[in-house]
Amino acid sequence: MRVSAVPVGAPAAPLLLLLCLLLPAASCPSSCLCASDIISCSGRGLSSPPADLPSYASRLDLGHNALRGLSASWLPEPFRRLASLVLCKNAISQIQAGAFALTPHLLSLDLSSNHLTSLNTSVFAGLTELEELLLIGNRIAGIGPGSFSDLIGLRRLYLSSNRLTDFPIEIYEGPSGPRNLTHLDLSFNRLSTVPVQTVMSLSLRGGVYLQENPLLCDCALLALLQYWMWKQYRPLVDFREGYPCRGADSFNCTHVGVSDMPLHVQTYHADPGGRIRVPCPGLTLLDWEESLVFWVTPKTALTSSGSDLTSRLAVLPNGTLEIRGALPGDSGTYGCAVARERYLKPGETLEARVLVGNSSTSSTTGPARRSSTEHFNTAFTTLASCVVSIALVLLYLYLTPCRGREGRSKDGTGCSGRVMALCSDPREVESGQRRSNGKRVAFLEPPAEELCRTMNSGGGILRSETRTA
Repeated sequence: MRVSAVPVGAPAAPLLLLLCLLLPAASCPSSCLCASDIISCSGRGLSSPPADLPSYASRLDLGHNALRGLSASWLPEPFRRLASLVLCKNAISQIQAGAFALTPHLLSLDLSSNHLTSLNTSVFAGLTELEELLLIGNRIAGIGPGSFSDLIGLRRLYLSSNRLTDFPIEIYEGPSGPRNLTHLDLSFNRLSTVPVQTVMSLSLRGGVYLQENPLLCDCALLALLQYWMWKQYRPLVDFREGYPCRGADSFNCTHVGVSDMPLHVQTYHADPGGRIRVPCPGLTLLDWEESLVFWVTPKTALTSSGSDLTSRLAVLPNGTLEIRGALPGDSGTYGCAVARERYLKPGETLEARVLVGNSSTSSTTGPARRSSTEHFNTAFTTLASCVVSIALVLLYLYLTPCRGREGRSKDGTGCSGRVMALCSDPREVESGQRRSNGKRVAFLEPPAEELCRTMNSGGGILRSETRTA
């Protein structure tokens, strides 16, 4: 007796399909939860990462565990799809060189709330695509040179709630490292001073957060905070209560004054290659030697303290910005920041506009004003153009050599009997010719002067007729 294989094979197909669907879940570590390409091993009390982590993960969460360090071999194989790695709320105090060599496409790394005390050049080696780095709530007191040299794609860096006493200027001044950093959080550290000129330059790129630091108030810091407040700079406006330096009551900046004249935007012109001087709006310096004036250009910030007066852009001792060898790229809005005796009134400004080239008055070195002669010339040219246009229209209407039938004045004399007609449509002329079934002969009138002489002499009017041959 033959046994058919059909009944046995019928339920086998769904079973194989179910088995295929369960294969990724079967490779998930027992201490983790896996959903698609997300692996979560959070809050499992792990002292070391699981050895059987699946490499297909795009997000791996090992936060809220008891990890004490990351070795160079903590991952079993390359995780080429891993974009987000969460290691927060552990006890990580050491990260070996090459710990992230197997995650070359990592975009976000969270090392918040660990025990890191310093950063060196080997910590983040190879993370050239990293865009976000969170180091909040560690014990970082120092950042070694080149620690961020490989992080050329970094955009957001969080160093809040650490033990930094110096502003990490090496992040920007190194030969390599972040080039498009738009968010730097240094709040809740131990910074007493900051390089105001550098911070002003950085604020042109994005947000620099400095709240809840024991900053020592001086005229330079007050100039920075006043300028930020006038610009409604979000990192200051949103956390204004976290800045201890909010006024000039505890220190003396009386050597800098502001005139009582309203501060309005002025525009300054220069020819390419020329020189231009832009005074700080409303500034009256009572003591030039003690003054500290900052100019925020479209690309960077300059200061009068130690300014190189031989450079192309420099701030003179009296607070005036001087541009030598002006280039079209120098055009833009320039802001003057200085600790002032009074706050700005509504509508007042700290900025001036600079225009290089593209102006008939660019040779001046003061505010650009059009002269009355220039306005007159422009108006006269416009009026003359209108008159010429009207004259051409009249000439077209009344001197076109297309004649109509003559008319005669009541008294039979005078030139009013000469009638002018606009040019007719050529198609009408052709249709008229066809209807006449003959030839069309036109007798043109003589010039007006000859016509008048003929009429006055009794010769009558030369008529224009159409005859049929």
